Amino acid sequence: MTTWAIVPVKPFVRAKSRLASVLTPEQREALAERMLRHGLAILSNVPAITGLMVISRDGRVLAIAREYGAQTVQESGTPELNAALMRATELARLRGASSVLVVPADLPLYTVQDIEEVLQLGRYSRTVVLVPDRNEDGTNAMLVNPPALIPYSFGAGSFQRHCELAQQHGATLKVHRSEHLSIDIDTPSDLAFLEEQLGGFSYAR
Repeated sequence: MTTWAIVPVKPFVRAKSRLASVLTPEQREALAERMLRHGLAILSNVPAITGLMVISRDGRVLAIAREYGAQTVQESGTPELNAALMRATELARLRGASSVLVVPADLPLYTVQDIEEVLQLGRYSRTVVLVPDRNEDGTNAMLVNPPALIPYSFGAGSFQRHCELAQQHGATLKVHRSEHLSIDIDTPSDLAFLEEQLGGFSYAR
């Protein structure tokens, strides 16, 4: 299996606006960069990942991605996330990907082992592996084998929609509940939960 990881990233200046009540703009940008660097460091050290692709409108994001050996795709205008992901998936397929793994840039705790577990579950053709967030609302990682087997439907409620899409397209659906991959940072309660898991350590300040 030849797997490409795709990481979509919002511009840093727009990152984590829902944390505005607890973090300054500078803190939110720093948090977004910290989580991006964490993810790129992990993904670039997974032996079974053949290629790493980052898509963003932010030149600074793309420059950071290249530090980790990622291929970059500069989006223009205000592209819709799922359409941008489909374009990136096609680029990965043209580069020889037999499967793609989409991982958002706001997951602060996952490890190489967490990613390897997802890859192992998705090693057979016509398989979709979904990792829900801790509320089982959003999708925090998604492996599709082969690429474009199902369309993307990221956004609020995406976990259930992705489950339905996998079933509609006759894919083998595997749901993987991962302690680390389930934690993302979108809201003040997410940040509080993370810092509780870290024993009170202040992650973003």
